[in-house]
Amino acid sequence: MKLLPLPPLLSRLPRLPRPPRLSSALLGATALELVVLAGHLAVYPFGLTPERRPPTRQTGTEPGIGSATALPVTAVATPPPVVLLHGFIDNRSVFVLLRRALIRNGQDQGHHRHRHLESLNYSPLTRDIRAAAGLLGRHVEEICARTGHHRVDIVGHSLGGLIARYYVQRLGGDRRVRTLVTLGTPHGGTAVAPGAGVHPIVRQMRAGSSVIEELRTPAPGCRTRFVSFWSELDQVMVPTETACVDHPDLNAVNVRVTGIGHLALPVHPTVAAAIREALDAPVTGEDAAPAAGATSVA
Repeated sequence: MKLLPLPPLLSRLPRLPRPPRLSSALLGATALELVVLAGHLAVYPFGLTPERRPPTRQTGTEPGIGSATALPVTAVATPPPVVLLHGFIDNRSVFVLLRRALIRNGQDQGHHRHRHLESLNYSPLTRDIRAAAGLLGRHVEEICARTGHHRVDIVGHSLGGLIARYYVQRLGGDRRVRTLVTLGTPHGGTAVAPGAGVHPIVRQMRAGSSVIEELRTPAPGCRTRFVSFWSELDQVMVPTETACVDHPDLNAVNVRVTGIGHLALPVHPTVAAAIREALDAPVTGEDAAPAAGATSVA
């Protein structure tokens, strides 16, 4: 499949070196996957609880997301908040290293007090991508109300990227999401779906599922920029190119990563540097307020 060309602002995204031989590269990537898995299992318990967030000021007598008091509008001059969304049977601990890299980058750029990052957990019992996307939308609205920003950036790993794309493309989330970065996300559906006969949300990740077919429908005027990282050694994405965004209506850049597998995508320093550059690249009209009212879905 022909990949979309990199625009000038992303043309210098760092790349991992191309392996000399696929067999040795696959062996090395598999070994790295095992190391990453062991490390992730060690920190997994620390990500089971939701992330602490600053208290939200309320107005009126009815509590809830809709009544949150926004911070002063001058806050939108700072970089938009970044929302991190994990994959299937995972939690926010998968982003420990990426989060640190993004914070360090903010310090280097002199806006460490303003770059706001939040990692969201969704329940492993979630049975439907559509429902998870709706919950994500409510979280995004709450974050916007609390921070004073009109839009956010999202980084989603695997299933997390698919949930975020459904929110953007089918639930009107493009009015809130400036840039969506996906890491090893089955945009076209994957043939490798362990437990597909047991867990309905895994069946929705397979090629030809109703969710995947919905994402193939027209999405005219979608305002979100997509940056999709895919690895030629990702053993969870079959075929590997299924992790690319291939839609005529979407502003999408597909970035090939070589030498690593599925689990290493959110932790590898070279990928983290590329994610930072993608998030730092400006988007035309990014500080404009979203259009009023709900956006209809196709």
